[in-house]
Amino acid sequence: MADPTPDDIQRFIAANLACEHVEVEGDGRHFFATIVSSEFEGTNRIARHQRVYRALGDRMREQIHALSMKTLTPAEYASPRHPA
Repeated sequence: MADPTPDDIQRFIAANLACEHVEVEGDGRHFFATIVSSEFEGTNRIARHQRVYRALGDRMREQIHALSMKTLTPAEYASPRHPA
């Protein structure tokens, strides 16, 4: 099984989580994602990450070796305190 690309990870997330914005960078083994979703409203960081893990499903165990992420609501993303 080939290592996923950042574009693959971005598609996997967007297909299973309503995102206003998703951007993924990485080298095929280690990835960093910025994910903006209204589904994160009223949830803490742990719940947000768990939601992304559910969106990725078995890929987190089988294909993705490391994923760091910034999970934001649309309001948090639009905030001047957030460097876009």
